[in-house]
Amino acid sequence: MNDLLIKNGIIYIDGAWKKSNIGVKDEKIVYVGTEEPSAKECFDAQGLKVIPGLIDPHVHFSLDCGTIVSVDDFSSGTRSAAYGGVTTIIDFLDPARNAKTLEKLFYERLQLAKYSHVDYHLHGCVKEPDGDLEEFVLKMKSLGMNTIKLFTTYSETRRRTYDRDIYNLLKLSKKHDFLVECHIEKDDLIKHDNAFLCTDIAKARPSECELIETLKLAGFVRETGGFLYMVHCSSGKTLQALIDQYSDILGKNFFVESCPQYFLFNSSALSQPDGCLFTFAPPLRSKSEQELLIKNISHIDTIGTDHCSFNVADKKSHPLLAGHPFGIGGIETSFLLLHKLFGDQIIDKMSKNTAKIQHLSQKGIISLGKDADLVFLKEVPPYKIGKPHGNADYSIYENLEVSEIVHATMLRGRFILKDGVFIPAKGELINCD
Repeated sequence: MNDLLIKNGIIYIDGAWKKSNIGVKDEKIVYVGTEEPSAKECFDAQGLKVIPGLIDPHVHFSLDCGTIVSVDDFSSGTRSAAYGGVTTIIDFLDPARNAKTLEKLFYERLQLAKYSHVDYHLHGCVKEPDGDLEEFVLKMKSLGMNTIKLFTTYSETRRRTYDRDIYNLLKLSKKHDFLVECHIEKDDLIKHDNAFLCTDIAKARPSECELIETLKLAGFVRETGGFLYMVHCSSGKTLQALIDQYSDILGKNFFVESCPQYFLFNSSALSQPDGCLFTFAPPLRSKSEQELLIKNISHIDTIGTDHCSFNVADKKSHPLLAGHPFGIGGIETSFLLLHKLFGDQIIDKMSKNTAKIQHLSQKGIISLGKDADLVFLKEVPPYKIGKPHGNADYSIYENLEVSEIVHATMLRGRFILKDGVFIPAKGELINCD
C-alpha cells in the first residue's frame, strides 16, 4: 500500500502535461498513471498543475561579506525556498587553497546547513591554490561534491584563481568528470575608484569584463575537452558571442546559468531613487543586452538565483561601492516570474537540467524511483508580489504582477508548504552520484 496517493492533478512529464495520479511510498515516486492504487492518505490535486521540485544551484546563505553577513541563513532561506517551490538548494563552501582546508570548510558548512528545511548540496570552492590541484579534486569528490567554484576576479581580496590553474583544473575535469564552476569577469578591466557610489557598479564592472573573459575560458574548454559551468551570465552580448563562436561546446562541455534579475531588470534600475537595492555582481546590463538575453533563453541551461539577501538598511548604510554588500534575494519568486515570462520551457531549466548537470540523479523529474519532490501550482487572479518569507525586509521583485501561486510544496513525500502555510522539515545532504 502506498503512503500517499495524489490524484486528479495535471502532471508535467517529459515536457508535456498529462492528467495523472502519483503514488508515493518511502519518500519515492512508485506509481504514475490513471489508476488509483490504495494508499494510507489521499491528496486531491484537482485544478492544480504538478511539476518536479525545483532546484536552485546557486545560493549564498549566511555568507560573510566582510562588512556584513547575508541575512538569510539556511533555516530562513529554505523557508523562503518552500514558498517558491524549491526543494533542493546548492550552497558554497568558503574558498580554500588546498585539500586540507577544503575538508575543514566542508564540515564547517555542514554545521550551518543542518538547519535547512529542504534538501541541500554543496559546491567546493578554490582561491589562489597553493597545494596539488589533483589532490584538491580528489578530496572534493570524496566528500560527495562534483563542482569546484572559482573566481577570475576579486584579486583585491585574494579570491582570484589565475589562468594556469584554471587551465589545469579544466584538464582535470575531463580526467575526473567534474565541473569547473566559474564567476567570470576580467579582473584588470574592473575599475576601482574610491569615489564610486554603489550605484556606479555597472560603470565599475562593464559588460566587456564578462564578454572577454568568457570567450577566453570557452577557448580553454575547447582546447582541453574539460567541463565548465558559467554562473550568472548577465549579458545577452556574452551569450550571443558564445552562440556565434562556440556552439560546438555549448550544452556539452560549456554550460550557462543565468538569474532572474538579468531577465527582469536592466541597468536603468540603478539610477532610480532606490538603486542601491539593485546591487550585485555582475551588475545589471543595458536594455539591449537584457533583450538579447531574453531572446536567447533557449541557450541558457539552468537558472540559479544567486540568492544573497540583505536588509534595506544594510544596503543604504554602505553608500560607496567599496565595502558595499553585493547581493539580493530571489529564491521565493524566481519560478513564478520566469514561468510568466517564458512559459513551460523554464521548468526543465529549474529542475531536470540542473539535476542532470549537477549529477543529482534522484531529483529533477517526476518518474518512478525518484524522490517525491513536487510543486503544486494554481492559477489565480493577477496579484502583486509581496515581501519574502525569509529574513530580508525587501525584495526587488515586490509589486511585480503574476497570476499563479505555489499552492503546495512537497519534499520527499511530505508537505513543507500547504495552502500557504509553511510546515518546518529537516532537509538532507544530497551527494552527487
